[in-house]
Amino acid sequence: MVEAGQLIRVSRGLYRLRGSAPAEPDLAIVARKVPTAVICLVSALSIHRLTTQIPRAVDLAVPRGFKDRLIEHPPVRFYRFGSDSLAAGIETFAVNGHDMRIYGAAKTVADCFKFRNRIGTDIAVEALRNYVRRRGARIDDLMAFARVNRVQAVMAPYLAALL
Repeated sequence: MVEAGQLIRVSRGLYRLRGSAPAEPDLAIVARKVPTAVICLVSALSIHRLTTQIPRAVDLAVPRGFKDRLIEHPPVRFYRFGSDSLAAGIETFAVNGHDMRIYGAAKTVADCFKFRNRIGTDIAVEALRNYVRRRGARIDDLMAFARVNRVQAVMAPYLAALL
């Protein structure tokens, strides 16, 4: 069917009909290919609508010692998390009938400060500002996740400036 032009190969083992729109977003494809990973950082910020950034790749939290997998499409960035940080704050939601694991908004903001040298401090501060301004923001949850990630001393001055 690929040779006849009826199917388009999206990536290894994934195909779609020619002329049809992609059936599932990139996040769902990655969630199926790496089921133990958790969507994090800029990808999670965009889902929670806490950033103006457009993710250039899907950010995935994986345990230390995880071997990167070659995924042709979409581009993926792996971030190593310790066991306590990896397990904290996971939420599950469904996209096209597939469950995806993603960090909650407060955990994602704390993670941005943990990985601020890799993603940029400006993204972390923007996420914190948008989180604090949103309705129902729970500062206690935010600081609890900051303690898990050991970044409460880094985050506190930014938070104090915003409050």
